[in-house]
Amino acid sequence: MARPRAPTFDLQRTSILGAAAELFAARGYASTSMAALASARGMSKALLYHYYRDKQHILYDIANSYMDTLLEIVAEVDRQRLPPTEHLRALVGCFMRAYQHARPQHMVLVQDVKFLSAPNRRRIRTKERKVVDAFADVIAALKPRTSATELRVPLAMILFGMINWTFTWLRPDGKLTYEDMAPVVSEIFLSGVQPAAGTRRKPARQASTPRNANTNRGA
Repeated sequence: MARPRAPTFDLQRTSILGAAAELFAARGYASTSMAALASARGMSKALLYHYYRDKQHILYDIANSYMDTLLEIVAEVDRQRLPPTEHLRALVGCFMRAYQHARPQHMVLVQDVKFLSAPNRRRIRTKERKVVDAFADVIAALKPRTSATELRVPLAMILFGMINWTFTWLRPDGKLTYEDMAPVVSEIFLSGVQPAAGTRRKPARQASTPRNANTNRGA
């Protein structure tokens, strides 16, 4: 007869996944051992194996649970029945807020899913395609100038290219936040870098250049 699970079993697994995501993001999946994961949680390796049978199992649960979170965001925004433009803005805003609070999980998804077994990798990729399709459908509803049928997915991938790699340059302690950048990303994607017609941009104040300055010197 199997030993019944303790009431804290799921909480312990969630805690292990959080610590593992931090280590995988910092060191890489291949360079992180089960012993290191156990040490990060302050438990023995034997106890860690009580919760997870191996490192692959941990990696899969990190990626799978994170994808479930993103799919729930898609469903929640969809339930709001917003017009296409506001729908897209809401998706971008919600996804970037999720990225801000799940940076390690996002890094693992981007960098380490390749280490999963082929069947588990396919399961994650299937969920990723559902997320991409959700964005692509909203983009198609915007009726872009080009063929929505041919370019709906490529345009969605361009948008993901703008938001998925923010973790490589947007510093947690920097002046800009994910909340700041979300409307910027939406506006650039929807309208381009130039301001919309009828808006006025304040001219940038230019510092006077000393008469003897060497204007050819690099920054």
